[in-house]
Amino acid sequence: MIQIDDTRARRNVAVLVAAQAFLGSQITMMFVVAGLAGQQITPYACLATLPISLIVFGSMTTAPWLSGVMQRFGRRTGFIVGAVGGLIGAAIGAYALSISSFWLFLLGSYMTGIYMSAQGFYRFAAADTASDAFRPKAISYVMAGGLLSAIIGPQVVGYVTGTSADVTVTRYIPIYFWAMGFNVAGMLLFLLLDIPKPPAPNAADGPGRTRRELLASPTIAVAVICAAVSYALMNLVMTSTPLAVVGLGYGEPDAANVVTVHVLAMFAPSFFTGHLIARFGAQKIMGLGLAILALAGLVALQGIDLMNFYGALFLLGVGWNFGFIGATTMLAGAHTPQERGRMQGMNDLIVFGGVTVASLASGGLMNCIGGDPVTGWAAVNIAMVPFLVLAGASLIWLVMRSRTATA
Repeated sequence: MIQIDDTRARRNVAVLVAAQAFLGSQITMMFVVAGLAGQQITPYACLATLPISLIVFGSMTTAPWLSGVMQRFGRRTGFIVGAVGGLIGAAIGAYALSISSFWLFLLGSYMTGIYMSAQGFYRFAAADTASDAFRPKAISYVMAGGLLSAIIGPQVVGYVTGTSADVTVTRYIPIYFWAMGFNVAGMLLFLLLDIPKPPAPNAADGPGRTRRELLASPTIAVAVICAAVSYALMNLVMTSTPLAVVGLGYGEPDAANVVTVHVLAMFAPSFFTGHLIARFGAQKIMGLGLAILALAGLVALQGIDLMNFYGALFLLGVGWNFGFIGATTMLAGAHTPQERGRMQGMNDLIVFGGVTVASLASGGLMNCIGGDPVTGWAAVNIAMVPFLVLAGASLIWLVMRSRTATA
């Protein structure tokens, strides 16, 4: 048996795990405070979660060109560009809060989205130098790096807001200073990455499939659908959670603790998700993830006690982990190196396009369609149903198609 040396891949995974932990903390912080801060300074209550939507929109619109940068100049350059975007976004956000400018706050959120886009490529970077056997584990380990971000980010928020007597929006400014520091640290981390640039296209191999041809592949199409639905529904519910928790009379530290449990649940399973995929296959793990997302919605609809929030958000995190990592693994093995930049950029454009719509809809469902926190929270969770049906049906179709082809 040929032994494949994954030493370089393991080193890169270690760097990416650290980046996921520290740089990723800024995203967990933003998702806790951006909606609450937006609610205080927005001229329209229905737009309270628009700052979060702009973060995701920034990620969506950045993904295609940032993927091209990585294809041409390498992962390290692309990740440093993302950290610079996060640094600038946090600085603008802090200044916007100091003058209570909602529209400038949105600009800072958009710039933060550049970082979020780069973070989305960590999972693909983990696979770049990994063998086929190590690939699902490498992706899982990098995602597991989010465990520290689950602890660091929300706890920074809880400490800052819990120890401040200020009730104005300026109490959130120190959180953005923390985010600036995380981005500076990340730029130094990325200097340790050792991922070669993709090989130049071989004329004999051709340029690979077009975007249309890639999406016409059943495996790729279903992977993109399941990734988009898993991420969008997770974001839909998570974005509304701080608004619902605080709106129902609980404190901001309570909201931060619920988000902490959620993000822990997002990343803790990553220690074994790769092993489960290697044993049972990506399709079965994706299906399990979709089922757990449905269960999260059911738990949320059972009541508005804090334990309901903890239970629902825990399940939401686990469901996202299985669905998203399963889809990522399936996608990573469905395209050639020449198609990498084209496919991964298009995938994240579609995925974060769905997440943008979900985060924007979240505020509307909570504050406008719902009318009150109880009704709004129920509306958010009921909205999951048609998209879970779509993703589940597409996955069943792919499984049946594969069985028919095998037979």
